[in-house]
Amino acid sequence: MPTISMFYGIIVRMYCDKAEHNPPHFHAYYQEHKATINIKTGEIQTGKLPAKQAKLVLAWAAIHQDELLADWELATNGNLPFKIEPLK
Repeated sequence: MPTISMFYGIIVRMYCDKAEHNPPHFHAYYQEHKATINIKTGEIQTGKLPAKQAKLVLAWAAIHQDELLADWELATNGNLPFKIEPLK
């Protein structure tokens, strides 16, 4: 699962598999916490992040929604997704 972005100790990854399930999503990791975030709704689907990191990830996802959806298309077609600019 390639890392597509890293910021403030948060690692964002996306699986690259033709069999990857919908809805479009990515995985965020912070220390021992992990969550799956729906790209279209901008909501945490599963897991949990600390409140501060959750806000950062959701803000980043809103800013980069189009890029995340493009990466989702690449990944579900078995291609590597592009890196996405971190939150600054």
